[in-house]
Amino acid sequence: MQRIPRDLARKYALDWEDEPLLRVRPGEPFEIETWDAGTGYFKSPADKAIPARRPGFDRSPPQANPIGGPVYVEGAGRGDALAITIEEIVVGDYSWIAIGPKRGPLGESTRWPELSADYTTRIFRHENGVLHFNDRIAWPITPFVGTLGVAPDREVCTSLDGQGEWGGNLDIRDAAPGNRVLLPVFHPGALFYLGDVHASQGDTEFTGTAAETTAVVRLRLDIVKGKRPPWMRIEKPDAIVAVHAARPLELAVETATTHLMDWLITDYGFTPTDAYCLVSTCPDFRINVYQMCKIGKLSFVAGAEVPKKYLG
Repeated sequence: MQRIPRDLARKYALDWEDEPLLRVRPGEPFEIETWDAGTGYFKSPADKAIPARRPGFDRSPPQANPIGGPVYVEGAGRGDALAITIEEIVVGDYSWIAIGPKRGPLGESTRWPELSADYTTRIFRHENGVLHFNDRIAWPITPFVGTLGVAPDREVCTSLDGQGEWGGNLDIRDAAPGNRVLLPVFHPGALFYLGDVHASQGDTEFTGTAAETTAVVRLRLDIVKGKRPPWMRIEKPDAIVAVHAARPLELAVETATTHLMDWLITDYGFTPTDAYCLVSTCPDFRINVYQMCKIGKLSFVAGAEVPKKYLG
């Protein structure tokens, strides 16, 4: 099986001029060994998120959130959809979260000074599929890929704060094993990148980091010819999700919902009136707020979801 080893999975931008690290056939399984979002810096509570101590933080934007790629998919071309099936994620022995001054929405808190007065790093032990938050609290590891995408149309975008219809740092918990992610293709071969695995995360990634970890991701890429979606779409076994990122949050929610309506109309035979009324009346219609952290240029990420049982 082809693989991108971890020592090569250290790119910090999605760039259409990058030479492919792998070339795969549609449906061919392969692996990417990923770094954590800190590129290995955080190993113990003593490793604080102090910018002056972190390699790559003397640059603007900082070198964080490394990705592996690009992967060239034979036969993919502009106007197609790339279908990403994540088959397995094997996480490392631990994960971490880092907070501190000017990090996240409470990085300047006066109500709870401990959040803004000093840097804190927590290390979470992984054992038998369980993440140990502390001596009292633990939960099952639920890994997903935080950053994945194809090379953007014309731009070169960083893996730290780049987001768009092509993917990017979206931290979507549904980019997980068992689901299929669809992205529009802009260049020959699609030029796919992946990194930034999380061992677990709640809605919004409120602090700006979650349970960041290294991983081995096993996946395959397929092509849907001539059917490029407007933005990321996710097919779960029992539901479909249309994704969008924007600020303010209500714009992300509204656009994700209209993207879902377009999907219902185009692929499932709904009339515009039926689709419009469904998203307002169906008791199982959901808005997922995947990422809403106030950091840099990051937009807020929402997904509009409806179960497949309503699709006819």
